[in-house]
Amino acid sequence: MAQAAQTPIVDVRDLKVEFRRREQSVAAVNGVTFSLMPGEVLTILGESGSGKSVTLKALMGLVPDYAHVSGTALVAGKDVVGMSKDELRKIRGPVVSMIFQEPMTALDPVFTIGDQIAEIIRTHEGLSHRAAMKRALELLEMVSIPSAARRLKNYPHEMSGGMRQRAMIAMALACRPSVLLADEPTTALDVTVQIQILLLLRQIQKEMGMAVVFVTHDVGVAAEISDQVAVMYAGRLVETGTVYEVLSERSHPYTEGLLSSTVHGGMKGQPLDMIRGQPPNLAALPPGCSFAPRCNQAAESCHRVDAPSVTLGPGRLVRCIRAQPLLAAE
Repeated sequence: MAQAAQTPIVDVRDLKVEFRRREQSVAAVNGVTFSLMPGEVLTILGESGSGKSVTLKALMGLVPDYAHVSGTALVAGKDVVGMSKDELRKIRGPVVSMIFQEPMTALDPVFTIGDQIAEIIRTHEGLSHRAAMKRALELLEMVSIPSAARRLKNYPHEMSGGMRQRAMIAMALACRPSVLLADEPTTALDVTVQIQILLLLRQIQKEMGMAVVFVTHDVGVAAEISDQVAVMYAGRLVETGTVYEVLSERSHPYTEGLLSSTVHGGMKGQPLDMIRGQPPNLAALPPGCSFAPRCNQAAESCHRVDAPSVTLGPGRLVRCIRAQPLLAAE
């Protein structure tokens, strides 16, 4: 008997997030579509302000009330778009959880680390305080925090940046979520600690079989942890595919620019390429392709006509007129 096709654990279709204040409207996420299978890691790669973090917050239902969200965002079969606050509280933790970029702003400074982790467990699983604290200790040990029993009684300011981030990971994993969202969790850490956190996340992800959506602007991080990569610019995904396809066979000029402007070994004495100009104002996007004003390969039509979305294969999409000849050549 043929095995049934696996269902995506995350299935996002035409997701839009528009911030409306007074007379101004900002389309921070504009028609994002992607899917993720159980156990896979998808990295959303792009510059600051491209809409990466807003996409994750939409999947958690954490966008502010003045934001207008449309499209569908199925997480473990549940559409988070349009969910009530009570419904969202029930899925945050057991179904989908998030590691935030800066733990000092996400952790409560007036409660100990142990109490904060235990509270999540007690809320969703109804355990006693003692049982929840025992689980909290196990979680701190799982994320390799030294002297874990002592750290349970620490307040966030009493821990280093690396240990706070590990504590945030422990909190996110407290209820064994099916989907983990990681919003640039290594940005504020030094390089050595970054590597430790990345290896830890990848190890835990494999052990628990979680799907992970990882947001970063660091190409090296994407190469290290990803199964799939989606490159985001001005609120849209401009290129998607496997980590090999996107990083080794890139087809969008923006992806090429990101990779060319990345420092790596053996570059001493060589000039660093960079993407000219600045990301566009999302409240006043230019006509045509949003990347055209910064693109060194733009044709005259790129400044007038929006870039087409070209599918080159399963999960392989490029939003650029340069992709059409590639499709014809296949």
